[in-house]
Amino acid sequence: MNPVRATQLLREMQALAQQAGGAAPTAKSGAQQADFGAVLGKALEDANQLQVSASQKADAFVRGDNISLTDVVVASQKARISFEAVKEVRNKLLDAYREISNMSV
Repeated sequence: MNPVRATQLLREMQALAQQAGGAAPTAKSGAQQADFGAVLGKALEDANQLQVSASQKADAFVRGDNISLTDVVVASQKARISFEAVKEVRNKLLDAYREISNMSV
């Protein structure tokens, strides 16, 4: 996940958090607002695709195909960072769930 995509994902999550908190939804100049589940699903798909791509490049390098070690390392690092980002979102969601479940009504 590139830094621009991560920043965009963070902004979308913050907008959804504002809506969930009862704040008035902000209009996005004609664009539809994304569903949180769809945004999270897309992030998971992107992370998975980066993992698959990194694995394919590593396999191609091991077979001796015409691929540089630099490409393999960059793909692996992108996949690792994407996975870490998804893991952090999951951890934050679990923390929020635990906090909400411990609230008294």
